[in-house]
Order: sequence, then structure tokens, then C-alpha cells
Amino acid sequence: MADLTLFHTAEVHCATFDALAARIAPGVRLTHVVRPDWLARAQNGIDAVLAAEITAALAEAPVALCTCTTIGSVAERAGALRIDAPMMQAAARSGGPVLLVCCLESTRAPSTALLEAAFAAEGRPVRIAYLDLSDLWPLFTAGDSDAFAEAIARRVESALAAQPNLSAVVLAQASMARAQARVRSDVPVLASPELALRAALKRAGA
Repeated sequence: MADLTLFHTAEVHCATFDALAARIAPGVRLTHVVRPDWLARAQNGIDAVLAAEITAALAEAPVALCTCTTIGSVAERAGALRIDAPMMQAAARSGGPVLLVCCLESTRAPSTALLEAAFAAEGRPVRIAYLDLSDLWPLFTAGDSDAFAEAIARRVESALAAQPNLSAVVLAQASMARAQARVRSDVPVLASPELALRAALKRAGA
């Protein structure tokens, strides 16, 4: 039986990954560590004190999955799997342009860097378009997950209609995953939770 430790910055992700694990890996044991303060402190950049705190916490887990995009680069350097890495690899394989959709400004830079690295690993030119949905974030923080997902889906559909050459859509944050199934389009819409959990299970030898 595999053991995974998941580091979150929002409590809502615990239920998401418990449900995923029950469906795709019933024998896995998940331990959840929830640190909303990490995301709050990272909004203006991750300083050395916060980076050291995150690194020390992740180092205690044999196999760690970080589900927060904003702190993903620090988590990766600490040896954890960052939630968006498998998704970005899939997006880069689509060829581009890829629509990168973010609901937090602090997500844009780390997500862009990771997607650029994924394009480079595929030997493809970097082709990224952006959709900033930060005005929708208050719906998530208020706990209105259905309205949040629905609003994301409608805005993504509008962007796809305006940019018909897109090869894939990336929902940059795990919190956006529920919008994936609501987007009506033939263009692949990628969300991170299931791809990341499968990659983490593989890393754990499950």
C-alpha cells in the first residue's frame, strides 16, 4: 500500500484528492497537510524564510505532492512533485498555442516558467496565450465552488471562440479543476489533480 503526503494551501483540496484516490487507487493512504498561510505569505513573492519553512516541511515526507501552483517551484526544489508538472508536459505535447488560464496573479509566473520548460523539453517553440480570471477568485474564497467553475468555463469558451487556433487549455490551479468538464469545446482542457495524483502514485511505486 502506497503512502503519499499532499501539501495544500486550501482545505477544499483534501476532498478532491480523497475522491480521486478512492476512484483510481483505493489502496493508497493519503496524508493531508493544509497551510493556507503559505499562499497568503507568497502573494508578494516567496522570501527565504518562507522557502526554508516549506522545504523543511516537505522534507519530512517520503513522497510529497504539492497542490499549490504558487509555491510549486520551491516544492519541486525540495524534492516534491508539483501538481502542475504532468499537466504542463501534456500541454506542451499538444504543440501550441496553449491557453494558460489563471485565477491568481501569483500563479502566472511559475506556471509560465513550467510550461516554457515543458515546451523546451519537447523541442517545440514556446507558444502561450493567457487568460486572466483573477476577478473570479473571490467566488472560490467565498466557497461558491459551483459558481466559480461555471464562470471559468464560460470565460474559457469565449476565449476559445476568439482564438480558434489553440491546441490546448491549461487550468493552472487545482482549484479550477471542476470547470474542466463544463467547457463545451473540442479543444482539450487540462486540469492538474488526476494527472498529478497518477504521477505521484507512480513515483511511490503504486
